[in-house]
Amino acid sequence: MTAADGKVTLVLVGATGTGKTEVAYHLARDHIRGEIVSADSRLVYRHMDIATAKPSREMMAEVPHHMVDVVEPDARYTCKDFQSDARRAIRDILRRGLTPIVAGGSGLYVKALIDGVFDGPAANDDVRERLTREAGRWGPAGLWERLNEVDPVKAAQVDPANTVRIVRALEVFEITGEKMSDLEKNTDPIDVPFVKIGLRRDMEDLYRRIDTRVDRMMEEGLLAETKALLDTGYGRSRAFENTIGYRELADHLAGNTTLGDAVDLIKRNTRRFAKRQATWFRKDPDIRWVDIPPSAGARAVAQIVHQEYRRALGAGSPGAA
Repeated sequence: MTAADGKVTLVLVGATGTGKTEVAYHLARDHIRGEIVSADSRLVYRHMDIATAKPSREMMAEVPHHMVDVVEPDARYTCKDFQSDARRAIRDILRRGLTPIVAGGSGLYVKALIDGVFDGPAANDDVRERLTREAGRWGPAGLWERLNEVDPVKAAQVDPANTVRIVRALEVFEITGEKMSDLEKNTDPIDVPFVKIGLRRDMEDLYRRIDTRVDRMMEEGLLAETKALLDTGYGRSRAFENTIGYRELADHLAGNTTLGDAVDLIKRNTRRFAKRQATWFRKDPDIRWVDIPPSAGARAVAQIVHQEYRRALGAGSPGAA
């Protein structure tokens, strides 16, 4: 499929706090006859609303959003699942003559959607449990060093603090005897044209927005939401434990920290996460960057992104064949 054959999917990326959710909403409402496909690894989970900065009910009622509230927090939902579901949503939107607007900061999900996901071996519970115990004993950084020895390419792509991804990469190596980075070359790229546009803010501005957003989340009831998830048993889920906001407040509710210290930790961890996201996307040569001044609101940024999107189409640069 070429750009001339139909609509071209707009993929809007950037670090958390850059404003992707609001910009995508205004793009779909005011500039492009489209629908939004979330590429956020946390928005797929129901009940996890405030810490994940889900679009408001009003926004989702006005502009259809896909890949939001897909599964329960304790469900196993993989990149492969996301790839299949998101691609199905994109093709459905295209069939109806609309433009898909993919919006999200989960670099791995965006990569899975566009470049594909390799069909790796099924999980081996014995291997996985042993590696997880070793991560608990030595810390994820120690396990990352082992990954760096056997598969330095994959290690360079994985955050040394991300136990789940480190364990999976080592699990694949132990089961198959092959590097995960080599296996990942056998993927199935998306077969629809797309344009990637990235939102970028000055880091000082971004950190200020993150701090403000965390304060707003607390005002909106993040502590109560965390307690409700714990009370329903979802606090034991991997999705809960790996989501910034919930894990820090769960520690407070367990009596291990003060509320003020927990909030400060949420801000610090979110800023660090945003920096890692920015680093990930900066390595992608296909992204057309839009630098956002601190004073620009979401409507103004949406207009700038729309102009960049149209320029990309005029330049004949959509990806995929």
